[in-house]
Amino acid sequence: MDIYRGPFLIIVIAFVLLEAAYTLFIRHQTYDWKASAASFGVALGNLLLRPLTGGLFLLVFPYVASFAPWTFTVSSPWTWIAGFLCVEFVYYWHHRFAHTVRWFWASHSVHHTANSFTLPAAIRLSWTNVLSGEWVMYLPLLLIGFPPVVVGGLISLNLIYQFFLHTEVSPRWGMLEYVLNTPAHHRIHHASNAAYIDRNFGGVLIVFDRLFGTFAKDDGHEAVRFGLTRPVTSNNPLVISLNEWARMASDLTKVRRPSEIWQTLFGRPQ
Repeated sequence: MDIYRGPFLIIVIAFVLLEAAYTLFIRHQTYDWKASAASFGVALGNLLLRPLTGGLFLLVFPYVASFAPWTFTVSSPWTWIAGFLCVEFVYYWHHRFAHTVRWFWASHSVHHTANSFTLPAAIRLSWTNVLSGEWVMYLPLLLIGFPPVVVGGLISLNLIYQFFLHTEVSPRWGMLEYVLNTPAHHRIHHASNAAYIDRNFGGVLIVFDRLFGTFAKDDGHEAVRFGLTRPVTSNNPLVISLNEWARMASDLTKVRRPSEIWQTLFGRPQ
């Protein structure tokens, strides 16, 4: 699951530099280097905490898989094809809940703090995924027989694919946009305009958004704004990574009834 390191880290840096060069010299627009540096700072913190995440896949996933009544064959292409579709389905719901349940949003919101839609925004990954626990949604896939290496590998490939979606310099993808998540679709997912909030949750595929009514495209009526509805303007990785947890903790100090505690923790993000 350590995708932003080693050879892929070199690819990430290369594509960021290419995007910056295109933006500066072809589009003649500014490129926010400070925000990009902040994104790499957040990514570094995520990387340093990866042993916790890695423990899930090395310990928890195999343990849960041991209770499966059968195991699909890793070498079979059908295992990977079926696994891909199942992981995409779970990812859609995991991602949707990460936007609509505040406890999950406290982690996931980090990814949406960038106020511009560029490749470095892709590597703003939470430091607290283990704590928020949305990874639990993948455990049923292990119980129905998918090997941990298949589930973990497909989640990693999903994240690698999505890195390349975080840019405004990509052309449209034509007919592929009916099936695949693309930069044009993911651009809307990162928008903070009221009409676009909680849209386009897909990972590699966009078909589940179309099926479950969460698909949206740029209607051209207003300029697309990026970032949170309450923008985070700091470039401090610590502030970026813990902003929503701090807000939630502050809100907890103001509650008066037990029902308000539940709503503050697990209601819709505020």
